[in-house]
Amino acid sequence: MFGRSPLLRSGSFRPENLGQNALALIGNLCFTLFVVGVLVFTIIAATYEPEDPLFHPSTQITRFFTSTSNATFTSDDTVARTGEDFVTMNQTEVGSFINLTDVTNLTSEAVENGETPTACEVDSPIDCTDPEVFHFLMRKAIEQFKDTHFYRFGKAVRGDNDSSCDMAWRFRPKEGKTAAFYKDYRRFVIAKSKDCSLSVLSIGDYHTGVKARKRKKKQPGFEKTPPKDDLSLQVVGESVNDALPVVLSEKSFSREKYLIYMGGGDRCKSMSHYMWSFLCALGEAQYLNRTLVMDLTICLNSMYSSSNQDEEGKDFRFYFDFEHLKEAASVLDQDQFWSDWNNWHEKNKMNLHLVEDLQVTPMKLSGVKDSLIMRKFGSVEPDNYWYRVCEGETESVVQRPWHLIWKSRRLMDIMSSISAKLNWDYDSVHIERGEKARNKELWPNLDADTSPEALISTLADKIENGRNVYIATNELDTSFFNPLKDKYSTHFLDEFKDLWDENSEWYSETTRLNKGVPVEFDGYMRVSVDTEVFLRGKKQIDTFNDLTNDCKDGINTCAPAVG
Repeated sequence: MFGRSPLLRSGSFRPENLGQNALALIGNLCFTLFVVGVLVFTIIAATYEPEDPLFHPSTQITRFFTSTSNATFTSDDTVARTGEDFVTMNQTEVGSFINLTDVTNLTSEAVENGETPTACEVDSPIDCTDPEVFHFLMRKAIEQFKDTHFYRFGKAVRGDNDSSCDMAWRFRPKEGKTAAFYKDYRRFVIAKSKDCSLSVLSIGDYHTGVKARKRKKKQPGFEKTPPKDDLSLQVVGESVNDALPVVLSEKSFSREKYLIYMGGGDRCKSMSHYMWSFLCALGEAQYLNRTLVMDLTICLNSMYSSSNQDEEGKDFRFYFDFEHLKEAASVLDQDQFWSDWNNWHEKNKMNLHLVEDLQVTPMKLSGVKDSLIMRKFGSVEPDNYWYRVCEGETESVVQRPWHLIWKSRRLMDIMSSISAKLNWDYDSVHIERGEKARNKELWPNLDADTSPEALISTLADKIENGRNVYIATNELDTSFFNPLKDKYSTHFLDEFKDLWDENSEWYSETTRLNKGVPVEFDGYMRVSVDTEVFLRGKKQIDTFNDLTNDCKDGINTCAPAVG
């Protein structure tokens, strides 16, 4: 009489099949969700654009450098930071340090292995190579420098007489915050008693044990090699080998691919501008897997020169660690390159690919087979700046390799010497005073925040009385800070002028590097060393910045005093 429902006519919707249908439906739904999840993950992975580490918000970098799409530069000229300043490491990464127990265990193992002490001869010279003497010196070093973590000791060697030994070690300050190792070598004056027991009469100052300093062999060859495992951390105090790479042969030169930037408006700009552009070129070279042909001469901007004029002829190696760069990346000096190119490019059919349009991105050049890609920049600023290559869509593809640029180890050694003279036990303050803040007659209302009284008041609850305080500042008249001396032992960069004067190792090495012409310790070098000493303070107070070089609209105190 009544027809059967269509739903019931289908066998799949019979009551006995409903359980199976529900399971199938759930399975299909889960599979669909899985496919959607994979698709979303793929899209995110494909479109994710990691930030340059210099601009990661978790680092103290935004004060150092700022760039926007039109690359307007804003930098603090009293602070100079490079790649090593933004590397952090913990104790696990650097490994365990050596303590007194370890040295005692070494001595016990030597006895257990059948090593017997040298027979007692009171009048005999100190045998610095004796394991017992070596362990004795290690114990004394660890006992003497309690704020230091030791990571490696070098073999002790004879000093300048029969009663002295020189020994080197690698260390880090116990409370060190920066990602670097340091190397020291000191002279131990040793006395021997009637029973041949040893005692240390004195331990020399930083880097006095010159006989224990190892000299690196020259590495003249040029070839593209993968980065070494030990290039992640700078070691301050090692001898420097920043000789220019030399091409080993015609064959090795002709099989390489090169990138060179020519011309442009970057010359004689600020060092921040220079680094922003140079790292763009280096980043493109790495992206294209090419050797960067670089000009090692730098034009120093007038803001850093004593003449207040732009100065040509400065060497990249005065300011940056070229040894690290050439070991971690593939670079070649342009003078060497052009000499070899002129000799061999025709014979080996090496072609040049010229690029004069910024619209030609590194991605469009990835398929170029020619031996040399030359980017040639015009004469109209700012469109002829090198860093323009890395803007727009390239910004997410070519990353600037900040980790490849470290400060010169010669400058870092000056920093290490200053810190050692302060026993690595000091607090630091960064105070920048603008031109208007220093001119009280014209700008009387702008000096309150950085007056000595204000500094004393601010530091009172931050730094204990009697502490060594290193002041990194652009204030040339350090007598301005005399009121601080009642509470603290204050120190400034010029207190350590002997580290770069004509009798210093820095002076002799840079003069040799500059073909016999003495090198001025210029403003950028001062800023570099000041920054590094500041960063190694146990407490770092970086709050006193009076950048009153430009007035803000609507603030009457910006007007100069009249009459």
